Amino acid sequence: MKKKILVLGGSGYIGTVLNKNLIKKNFEVINIDNLIYGEYDKNTSYVKSSNYYSFYKFDIRKIKKAKFIPEKLEAIIVLCGLVGDPITKKYKKLSNSINRKGIVECIKFFKNKKTKFIFVSTCSNYGLIKDPKKIANEKTKLKPLSIYARDKVFIEKFLQKKQKNLNFSYTILRFATAFGLSPRMRFDLSISDFAHQIYYKKKLEVYDPHTWRPYCHVEDISRAIIKIISAKQSLIKNQIFNVGSDKNNYTKQKIIKNILKHKLKAKIHYHDKDKDPRNYKVNFSKITNKLNFKCKFSVYYGINEILKCFKRGMYKNRKNLGNYFIPAE
Repeated sequence: MKKKILVLGGSGYIGTVLNKNLIKKNFEVINIDNLIYGEYDKNTSYVKSSNYYSFYKFDIRKIKKAKFIPEKLEAIIVLCGLVGDPITKKYKKLSNSINRKGIVECIKFFKNKKTKFIFVSTCSNYGLIKDPKKIANEKTKLKPLSIYARDKVFIEKFLQKKQKNLNFSYTILRFATAFGLSPRMRFDLSISDFAHQIYYKKKLEVYDPHTWRPYCHVEDISRAIIKIISAKQSLIKNQIFNVGSDKNNYTKQKIIKNILKHKLKAKIHYHDKDKDPRNYKVNFSKITNKLNFKCKFSVYYGINEILKCFKRGMYKNRKNLGNYFIPAE
């Protein structure tokens, strides 16, 4: 019998890649998503071909009414929520309702299950590190500057506070900023956004070009989650891991230079002192040393793959391809 994985919010940018890879690894996937952005991966090949994938359109805020959830689960993966700084700022009440209250309800609902509980967090929790020589690790003091990051930190602290009352073991994964291709593509992320504007619009406005961020390909994000599912409890129980690659710490300007290496021409305008002061480099040695996990995909690889899509005429119209707005609101 296949081991069952419950994915909360599995129809988004990361989930649609993760589901495919979980099925390839011989897991049965149960995906719960309320399709808040009005999209779903129903046309992807793994949905059509697999008898071990099920989808339930369901709001996690009503998790107590979810009678369809199997009793025995190998892992629960929490991807659900409004994802990103702009969307959470735009819909503050909804963000609080889902990203805080909704996930807290899920934690309480699953607290008696003996399973692995994987909470997807963000390196954005580190916020602003003024010392250019300092690189954040899992013990670095958190300085969340956005609503999105503050909600993530809230859930992290809630799990830590309640761990003695939880039957499951949790693992917190602080992911670097995502990039790469997905069935549910996003162009509100730095690398795909910059590449799209340079390729199609031939111009780009860039704010705070010298600020640092770490980046992680969506396939590596998926690989890291599967690594946690397969890992020994003793290695991951109640642990926090940064997920990304030291080599993928980039400034915005360095990303743009890599895009322009593809013989593209565009008018680039750089501006200092944006409203977003985040600036941080991150160390990813813990997950490498403890779980032997390394990212496979570089930022340059991600740029190359998205530009290949553009050359085939794909994604010219990027409308709705990202977390820009919520149709129902």
